[in-house]
Amino acid sequence: METSAGHPPETSHNVNSDDIPRQDNHHNDHSSPPQTTSEPAVSDSHLPEAKIPSDLPPPTGTTPPQVKRRRRRKRFFTDIIPTSVSAAAASGIRVLRPNPKPSTAYSYSETELANTGIGGDLSKNHNRRRRMSDLAKEVDVEALIAISVGFPVDSLTEEEIEANVVSQIGGVEQSNYIVVRNHILARWRSNVTVWLTKDHALESIRAEHKNLVHSAYTFLLQHGYINFGVAPAIKEVKFKAFEGASKGNVIVIGAGLSGLVAARQLISLGLKVVVLEGRGRPGGRVRSKKMTGGQNGVVAAADLGGSVLTGINGNPLGVLARQLGVPLHKVRDICPLYLPNGRTVNPDIDSKVEASFNKLLDRVCKLRQAMLDEVKSVDVSLGTALEAFRHVYRVAEDPQEQMLLDWHLANLEYANASLMSNLSMAFWDQDDPYEMGGDHCFIPGGNERLIRALAEDIPIFYDRTVESVRYGTDGVLVYAAGGQEYHGDMVLCTVPLGVLKKGNIEFVPELPQRKKDAIERLGFGLLNKVAILFPYDFWGGEIDTFGHLTEDPNMRGEFFLFYSYSAVSGGPLLIALVAGEAAVKFEKMSPLESVVRVLEILKGIFSPKGIAVPDPLQAVCTRWGQDQFSYGSYSYVAIGASGDDYDILAESVGDRLFFAGEATNKQYPATMHGAFLSGMREAAHILRVAERRLISPAEKSNTSSQENVGVVDKFFETPDLKFGNFSVLYDPMSTDLESNCLIRVELQGEKFLHLYSLISRRLVLELSKSEGDLSRIEMLTREFGVKLVGWNNLSAAAGSLITSIKSARSVCIWS
Repeated sequence: METSAGHPPETSHNVNSDDIPRQDNHHNDHSSPPQTTSEPAVSDSHLPEAKIPSDLPPPTGTTPPQVKRRRRRKRFFTDIIPTSVSAAAASGIRVLRPNPKPSTAYSYSETELANTGIGGDLSKNHNRRRRMSDLAKEVDVEALIAISVGFPVDSLTEEEIEANVVSQIGGVEQSNYIVVRNHILARWRSNVTVWLTKDHALESIRAEHKNLVHSAYTFLLQHGYINFGVAPAIKEVKFKAFEGASKGNVIVIGAGLSGLVAARQLISLGLKVVVLEGRGRPGGRVRSKKMTGGQNGVVAAADLGGSVLTGINGNPLGVLARQLGVPLHKVRDICPLYLPNGRTVNPDIDSKVEASFNKLLDRVCKLRQAMLDEVKSVDVSLGTALEAFRHVYRVAEDPQEQMLLDWHLANLEYANASLMSNLSMAFWDQDDPYEMGGDHCFIPGGNERLIRALAEDIPIFYDRTVESVRYGTDGVLVYAAGGQEYHGDMVLCTVPLGVLKKGNIEFVPELPQRKKDAIERLGFGLLNKVAILFPYDFWGGEIDTFGHLTEDPNMRGEFFLFYSYSAVSGGPLLIALVAGEAAVKFEKMSPLESVVRVLEILKGIFSPKGIAVPDPLQAVCTRWGQDQFSYGSYSYVAIGASGDDYDILAESVGDRLFFAGEATNKQYPATMHGAFLSGMREAAHILRVAERRLISPAEKSNTSSQENVGVVDKFFETPDLKFGNFSVLYDPMSTDLESNCLIRVELQGEKFLHLYSLISRRLVLELSKSEGDLSRIEMLTREFGVKLVGWNNLSAAAGSLITSIKSARSVCIWS
């Protein structure tokens, strides 16, 4: 995950400290304590399970017979390819050229195979029907690939609508566009190591649809759906010297996944970029640690932060792995559970409790639907609802069953990085419908391999902790620790939600109230890890996970799940997870105490089987909650919050200040690919704003600007609000107090002079309460930080507002 910047605090309990020397310790027959280190870290992201045909090669590793998936229980939303898309290839809506080049990937051959002689016409018709059927199947496959990437089945995304990819929403043109878009996307996904040109896309599409190809190709390119990544051919094109003037200067705060992705994309789109990172490394909450020890020099790479690629179908991180030639390792499904005495949980009891747990969630889903239908604003904690149903239906009353149920609850707390008592019953799983399908995978050698590749050739300034961001009509000014100043046209803030909650960065003017409210409502949780390097693999290489049950419900998340990294890290490495309430208490324990506790659990599992647990060579403990550049692990939907808060957090402010990161992605929050995609999203957004500003002042004054000022003066004859020499036009499309208003101040001298600015409706109301025009101007400029400018210097947002006002007042005139 991405983060703001900076080194961890230089103390032994929450940073990369010197390894603690090994000591002899015979108390309670514990193993000698290993070298231990405390590290800040973040967790794996959600673990979805939906199945969609993958556009990735199969991961390495042989999968044993499936036993049980130990993952957060999810609901499945089956996507059906509608007939409107399938029929596009088998009707008059077909977009494919009759004779494409046969060597082209994903091209469709419609070569006539008609027989001559008697019955030739019948044979021709039969072959045509067969070809149409094959073509429809190809289109369905491409539609599935598009769905896996996140496109809706038979409609446009909001981004596509905003980009005007078609002249009219709905109808034949849109159906054709969707088929063309899916085809271009699938074609590049078939070989992500090459740069797909527009000419290549045209090879297999009929000439009359050239405009749709241009529209789809441009959209996919600018929004990072094709031709992205780190393959040599991709980098060669993207990092060629950009011809022409720069489209603008952008300051990116944070060199995590979203910041790095946005920076790379912005540079390739013709903008100048500088990245400010407070840490001494890139990656943010993605952190791979090289661990070593032993006389034979045992080495392993431990992912202390984001580690699992959760669903590789359509996952952009899977694309990066393919481009780097890194074989993915599927996380195998078998996950035995062990009781405190080391015995394996009875399979029948296991199945019974798991079924009961799923039924409890089903009942909660029905309850919340009924509650939302009756009272829209009611919300309680998921934990409260589950516990109530557990008592009503007398679930897990046996002690072993209670431990099993607690394990499933701990797994749910791990998936959401928070206690059950904090999760919104109404919206905790609002992202379920968008999950990426496919296997969950590890990247051999750690996810930092991806980070290093993404950071290559990017201008990153490390140890630059951002303290203040000032933005206005003239641009942005970013202050870093030590008095360093950075000027730009726009700023992209990718710091974690935890940093925004702490208020470590000052924003001038303050963020809109709706954004501050969303920051407060959303939760930012905690998950910690203990990574232990052993001299050899004593737990067996046939599994990737195993679980441990505890008798204490309050500590159910303490080392409840172990990940075996032996197959991917290069050495015998185990990582123990700490979730829920245990994760909070864990940060107060010493690293040595934590490791000793893990060894006690491992001995309790393996010693009864006659398997000796060796002394560790090195251990690392994370302390993400104490990391000043994250203050936690990843976001969740808290009580009173909803998925809409992710969208609010993603909103830009004044076309100057932009936001990215996993907590700005409603569809894929709390995931590495969610952070990646948010960076791509904001790069496209910034490009649109930059291109609007590229219209020269001369063009503005000679064309629409003069026309607009005349129309606006007419509107100001009947303003929505007037006080003194101040006149205000509201946004007719919104009554929100944070919506933009156009304000005009009339200054009297030898001639009348009009100055303008965009401010929120809330500030207008505050301004109207002030007495006298001089005090109002002082309040506007000093307290609100608003600059009054001439008409030609207004931001592009004013044009959008004027368009809305024109439209609304035209309706009023003709109605």
